[in-house]
Amino acid sequence: MALRLLIIAAAVLALASSFAEASDPSSLQDFCVAVKDSKAAVFVNGKICKNPMEVDADDFLFQGLNKPGNTSNPLGSAVSAVNVNNLAGLNTLGISLARIDFEPYGLNPPHTHPRATEVLQSWKAPSTLGSSFLIRRQE
Repeated sequence: MALRLLIIAAAVLALASSFAEASDPSSLQDFCVAVKDSKAAVFVNGKICKNPMEVDADDFLFQGLNKPGNTSNPLGSAVSAVNVNNLAGLNTLGISLARIDFEPYGLNPPHTHPRATEVLQSWKAPSTLGSSFLIRRQE
């Protein structure tokens, strides 16, 4: 009798837990080039999508990360961001990129990246580049 109740409890638990799913939704298509015209095409999960038949290589091209930013400000740093707002081909891909230029003792103010990752690489750094990460405890 006890074995029978154990088997029934395990079956109910297995069935109940199979309905729970926690994940990010998969992308609905390979790419969705953003357009500013809201009547242009289909809305997916970002900005409005350009008609795939009208997409060309320029939709995936950004020129400007080779140019240093203006660091003459109180922070002594300049951020050149590349995201869907200036590179339409990044729409719905969850990708962005930034170039940060620092003066000596320049700062990048504290900021967050919810559900994202940050990778730092330094070029032409004659001195140390310090970086800190704060981790919030999930309770």
